[in-house]
Amino acid sequence: MTDIRAINGALTGGRARRTLSKQAIRIILYAQLVILDCIAVFSGFSIAAFAGGASWMSPGGLNLLYLLVPLYALLSINRSAYTIDALGSLAESLRRSLTALFVTMLIILMFGFFFKAESLVARLPFAVGIATAGLFMAGARVGFYYYTRKRTGDELTDELLIVDGVDYAGHSHGTIVDARVEAIEPDLHNPKMLSRLASYIHGFDRVVVACPEERQRAWSLLLKGSAIRGEILLFQANPLGAIGLSQYQGRDTLVVSRGSLSVTNRAKKRVLDLVVTVPALIVLAPLFLVVAIAIKIESQGPVFFRQQRIGRSNQLFNILKFRSMRAEACDAEGNQSTQRDDDRITRVGAFIRRTSIDELPQLINVLRGDMSLVGPRPHALGSLAGNELFWEIDEQYWVRHALKPGITGLAQIRGYRGSTLLREDLENRLKADLEYVHGWRLWRDISILFTTAKVLVHRNAF
Repeated sequence: MTDIRAINGALTGGRARRTLSKQAIRIILYAQLVILDCIAVFSGFSIAAFAGGASWMSPGGLNLLYLLVPLYALLSINRSAYTIDALGSLAESLRRSLTALFVTMLIILMFGFFFKAESLVARLPFAVGIATAGLFMAGARVGFYYYTRKRTGDELTDELLIVDGVDYAGHSHGTIVDARVEAIEPDLHNPKMLSRLASYIHGFDRVVVACPEERQRAWSLLLKGSAIRGEILLFQANPLGAIGLSQYQGRDTLVVSRGSLSVTNRAKKRVLDLVVTVPALIVLAPLFLVVAIAIKIESQGPVFFRQQRIGRSNQLFNILKFRSMRAEACDAEGNQSTQRDDDRITRVGAFIRRTSIDELPQLINVLRGDMSLVGPRPHALGSLAGNELFWEIDEQYWVRHALKPGITGLAQIRGYRGSTLLREDLENRLKADLEYVHGWRLWRDISILFTTAKVLVHRNAF
């Protein structure tokens, strides 16, 4: 096979060494664009204030600029004015930014109406400010579009082509991996292999897989469970739950996943995690100390229990819990589900499990970025439902890992927690997890966090 650049020993943290990733470049461009937009709004209204007299800009003593600029920034982020689509399309860039400016204007006018300050805002200077800000913004966006083209060309994404058992004579501007050379395969019954695959995929925006027909379904499921745009190179028609068609180097591809969250939504979710987690760790520090002392007094062994769990994109990580069992009886693989009156559990352990205190160290996992506050619960490698491993019951199990695992989730607030004695126990959780993954919204995360407080002490917690 020609033109295959295998990544032998060149991976650091799951991706080839590059001077700067396209994702990092995009984040820098987004930041620059936010600053340009805010300068445009500030400049437009400053000119209007100078022309119409500065007094109208401060109705009731409040300078409108202090409200206009941050309000526009928030609305433009919400209108997806800082996304890869806005960088790649001048029309989208102008439409989204100017729409956000128009909505900002309406909110200011409505604010003035309700607080009876509309008479204090001179209509003509305000209209001049909006028009001037819009012209400055449009000019800045046009210039920035060509600046982006010059800096990145038409390559705004990091692309990875995985060639698995087929001849591929094409070329790629991205990275190419020969799966056979790297000894990787989409083995749905081998979590450690899938974690290794995740390390190759990590950090790329687009992953295209060229493989034989009989392996397309397995690759499709793995791509659906990864936080990237995933495509199968199309040699012949094959229904894989495709959500669109695209092209790669002149060949058709089936788009099987688009990534679970946009950069903006990932940022929102991460901000929520940090806003809750950092204060919680500070407030709970005394409780952590008391629990740690109680655990050490009752039994020998470490305070924390560490276990490999399946995380986002099926990548393994070490979860933290307060140790609730005798150290010599801890189950590292999670092969044995905890039962009521389990003789492995200590007296302190029984209490912290009933009250969910044993889960609190996972806040450290959230702080490190391994987990989120809300998401599908991470499972141990040996977890069983009845006598079957979780992924043996339904191959859609791997799709639930498209988002970071969470301390709590939709399944937990619906009461699906505790031991999995039957297939239905796993199927109910999986259904709720997939519903969450496919319908993520920030307000749902907030709602789940509030609802979780009602089920901290639960009849299935033992």
